[in-house]
Amino acid sequence: MDPMVVDIHPHIISTDTDTYPMNPLGGKRSKWSEARAATWEQYAAAMTEAGVRKAAVVQSSTTYGHDNSYLADCVDTAPGRITGVCSVGFMDDGVLDTMRYWIGERGMSGLRLFTTGSTMAQSDWLNDEKTKPAWAWAADNGVPVCVQLRVGALPMLRSVLRQFPDLRVVIDHVAMSDFVEGPPYRVAEPVYAFAEFPGVHLKVTTRTLRTGGQSAGGAGAVLRELIGHFGSDRLAWGSNWPASEGTLGDLLGLLDDAVRDLPAADAANIRGGTALRLYPRLREEAA
Repeated sequence: MDPMVVDIHPHIISTDTDTYPMNPLGGKRSKWSEARAATWEQYAAAMTEAGVRKAAVVQSSTTYGHDNSYLADCVDTAPGRITGVCSVGFMDDGVLDTMRYWIGERGMSGLRLFTTGSTMAQSDWLNDEKTKPAWAWAADNGVPVCVQLRVGALPMLRSVLRQFPDLRVVIDHVAMSDFVEGPPYRVAEPVYAFAEFPGVHLKVTTRTLRTGGQSAGGAGAVLRELIGHFGSDRLAWGSNWPASEGTLGDLLGLLDDAVRDLPAADAANIRGGTALRLYPRLREEAA
């Protein structure tokens, strides 16, 4: 296997609630963040044990909302090993200043829009007129935007991409698609349609691999289907640790099993190559 493994969807949470107070989006903290919270130091140890070399750590929006202070402080202590994907509110007044702060001053490499999850239903603001300046800023500055949404919200994302075709977008968890049915996995057909936008990438997470593993084709067949539509250079792995149960090594093992029969170049892209292109700060340090 390619030794360079990059995780683009772990989360970290501090034990210091005075310095980093909790303020979850929607006002409700996620159950996983209460039961399996892990600090940067714990994740760093897990990386070493599992063999994960680099990571783009995603803000825990269901813990801290849009206050990315803990994530930014951790990135400061480990430049090159990790970078940060910060959570922002595209509907907020002053969002351009907010993005300039987290990306320009605090060293974050990506943006995350949390529009749905275990604690909140699907939001409807993704293509609101008020979000246009934020989308334009992300497109102009080449900053990748991770979007957590469900399949039903994809038309909103499509309307955004029609206005800003140069956007680099990463669809979290393949839009929450459950791949329990066998090939050709028609459940994700609305996602496949986004292959026409060259900046759209898919984040293949533990959710993707576990539901795919329940299908007749297995997780490997899911990856082959996604590669057939997007190419492996637009697929990247994210552990979703510790939100997904299991050790980081266990979660990486799911990926190893899924890519085992893929061509070496495809496996290398999904395991780390695509991630290094999405987040150049990690790529430069790796070089």
